[in-house]
Amino acid sequence: MSINLTILGCHSATPRVNAFPTSQYLEINNRHFLIDCGEGTQRQMRKYKVGFSKIDHIFISHLHGDHFYGLVGLLSTFGILNREKDLHVFGPKGIKEVTLLQLKISQSHAKYTLIFHELSSKKSELIFEDDKVSVRTIPLNHRVYTNGYLFTEKEKPRKLNMLNISGYPEIERCDYNNIKAGRDVVLSTGEVVKNQQLTINPAKPLSYAFCSDTYYKPDIIPLIKNVDLLYHEATFLSDREDLAKKTKHSTSKQAAQIAKDAEVKQLVLGHYSGRYTDISLFKKEAQETFSNVELAKPGVVFSVD
Repeated sequence: MSINLTILGCHSATPRVNAFPTSQYLEINNRHFLIDCGEGTQRQMRKYKVGFSKIDHIFISHLHGDHFYGLVGLLSTFGILNREKDLHVFGPKGIKEVTLLQLKISQSHAKYTLIFHELSSKKSELIFEDDKVSVRTIPLNHRVYTNGYLFTEKEKPRKLNMLNISGYPEIERCDYNNIKAGRDVVLSTGEVVKNQQLTINPAKPLSYAFCSDTYYKPDIIPLIKNVDLLYHEATFLSDREDLAKKTKHSTSKQAAQIAKDAEVKQLVLGHYSGRYTDISLFKKEAQETFSNVELAKPGVVFSVD
C-alpha cells in the first residue's frame, strides 16, 4: 500500500509563466485520481508523464476558475484520444450544466460516457468506494460551496504467519483465504486455533486529505485526524490575515495549526498568492507551529509507504 501525490499546479488565481493553478494527481492503493483541474492541467500531465488513460475519476473542489477551467479542455482531449471508458466527475452542483454546455457549443464529440456526481451537502459524506479506496467530502468555508476530499485505503486482509501455521499440518493451502479473512481454525481433535495465532496485523491503511480553498475551519479536525498526508491551502502569510478573512482563505500559520491539532503526519502547503515572490516564507512561518511541513511545487511528488 502506498500514496504518491504529484503536484501539477499549486498557485492561486491566474496562471502565470511559471505558476499553474491547482491540480493534483493522486495514486493510492493502485487507484488513480485527478484532484481539481485548473488551466494548463493537461499540459502539466504531459510534462510530468501522468497517463491520461489512468484517470477514471476527477474530483473538483469548487467552481472557481483556478480550480476547474481546465476541465472541459481535458474532457475534449479524452474524446480526441478515442477514450471509451466511463469517466466520473465529482463536484458541486452546477458542474454538469457548465461542462455540458461548453461541450455542446463547441461540438466536442466523445465515445465515452461522462457521469457527473453533483454535491450539495454541507456535511461530510461518502461519495466513492470500491474494494481499494474510499473517498469522503470535507466541507470547507469559502466564498462559494467548496469541499475538500479525504482519500483512505481499505484495510487489507490479515497476513499469514507461516511460521505458526507450519506447526499445524492439518492446515492446508485451501484454508489460507479463510484465515486471512479472520476466521479461526478447528482441528480434527476439536481444538480451536485462534486466528491471532495464525496471522499478523496488516499494515495500517494510509490516508490523504486535500483541503482546498477555505478560511480557518477547526471543525474539520475530527475528519482528518491522524491522516498520513495533508494538503492545506495557505494563500497568505500571517501579515495578511485580514485579507485571508475577507477572501475566505487561510494563512500558513492557520494551516499549520490545523495540522498540529489534527496530529497529521505531514503537511503540504499550496495555493500561494502571487503577491509573494519567496514561497519559502510559507514553510518558515508554518514550522513555528508544526514541524513536518513541505511546499507544493509543480512536478514534486510526495510519497507515503
